[in-house]
Amino acid sequence: MDDLILTIPAKEHEKQVMSFRKEMQRNEEGFYGCSGLDKTSDYDDWLDFEGRFLRLGWTPSTTYLGIRASDNLLVGMIDLRHELSGFLLKYNGQIGYSIRPSERGKGYATQMLSLLLKEAERFGYEKVLVCCNKTNVQSAKVIQKCGGVLENEVIHEYSSADRPDIIQRYWIKIDNKM
Repeated sequence: MDDLILTIPAKEHEKQVMSFRKEMQRNEEGFYGCSGLDKTSDYDDWLDFEGRFLRLGWTPSTTYLGIRASDNLLVGMIDLRHELSGFLLKYNGQIGYSIRPSERGKGYATQMLSLLLKEAERFGYEKVLVCCNKTNVQSAKVIQKCGGVLENEVIHEYSSADRPDIIQRYWIKIDNKM
């Protein structure tokens, strides 16, 4: 596995981000940690996601691209939400992430989450909440590898009664000794 770097999206990443978007759409994937990339087809509009979401009353966040150092390929996206209340506290947590389908199973999600925990430490967090659907066993393993401790499971209020979505809520303690 190649090393990843986290970087803030910029105009120079347009082609890669839009390629990532197409691959996720082809596989009918959820866009977790992608700051509304699924809701726009215009890259410049997406770059304004922070301002746009704040105007809609969403919580402030920082989105990072997970770039493979050896060839500069965008392998994933990860988002750190800076406030934790309401819906985020109950179902989504402070961190969301997605790995492009063609790059899964290579340890990139664990590496991206580990790198983001270092960013969270720089922001002064002592712990973060990371959630996943109970059926997403791979994501649960990633969270656990990064120190996630399961607090509880909740049924998502917007899921159907015949097929409830069970959300697992994990807390990861930040090692502030760095």
